[in-house]
Amino acid sequence: MAQTKISIVNTSNDTIKKFEADRFLTNHNSFEFNNIDEAKHSPLAQQLFYLPFVKKVYIASNFIAIERYNIVEWKDVENEVAKQIEDYLSNDGIVVSEDAIKPKAAVTVYAESTPNPGVLKFVCNKVLVPNLYEFTSIEDAKPSPLATALFQFPFVKNVYMEKNFISITKFDIVEWEDITLQLREFLKSYVEDGKTILNDDAPKQLEKTEEAIEQKFEALDDTSKNIINILEEYIKPAVESDGGNIEFKSYDEGTKKVEVLLQGACSGCPSSTFTLKNGIESMLKEMLNDNAITVNAING
Repeated sequence: MAQTKISIVNTSNDTIKKFEADRFLTNHNSFEFNNIDEAKHSPLAQQLFYLPFVKKVYIASNFIAIERYNIVEWKDVENEVAKQIEDYLSNDGIVVSEDAIKPKAAVTVYAESTPNPGVLKFVCNKVLVPNLYEFTSIEDAKPSPLATALFQFPFVKNVYMEKNFISITKFDIVEWEDITLQLREFLKSYVEDGKTILNDDAPKQLEKTEEAIEQKFEALDDTSKNIINILEEYIKPAVESDGGNIEFKSYDEGTKKVEVLLQGACSGCPSSTFTLKNGIESMLKEMLNDNAITVNAING
């Protein structure tokens, strides 16, 4: 019996609260239940509907979202609900029965070039992972059966996953035109067959749960928090579109030095290190009103 930790997460709708688990709950399927009858294939949802204020239950890969009736406020009941879900999951309660698993959905995967000639971005029409994950070796990829499978190809050097895409870095022994179709068909079949992309304990093991990320953020100084917010709002969207990621590593108040990590397509790209470093440096100097700031970009 493995202990499951539930984190309470606010949403933009004050009647809906998310209860995020530190492991995966479904095999990357999502389910919505409007009443206890609809929830016949989900013992967890049925149990939640016995709470008189529960209007709707939505179960996704690693969280349960509950919409409430207006007879209560979440602040009065959210901790009790989180404890109930936590106890249920920790006692190996069934989330969704096999009868509810959806039939194989049509999956499309297409390849996109990136600024890095050694990296190709494979985009899927469904969400693959809840957060970003990068694996640089088959040993490193143990939390991800999909990444482990990709490293079986002798030309795969690095695997980067985020949301609905996977960026693959190849060794120079082959050209993309010789392997793109093979990789695209492999990924399409893998996702269609509902095979495990990440192990249930991967978010917790790799400290990628929302709670762990929030704890790291709150432990930082104010300047570091401002830098992260600037990267998230102004830099990251453009980097993601190119199949990569930029991650804040550190800020030294004494030297005014910022270190950022480049991942995915940005890592090792001939032009990205210089371009991003100078672009970020200029933006941080301007937005933080500090011309002494310097940026060091590290390849992941």
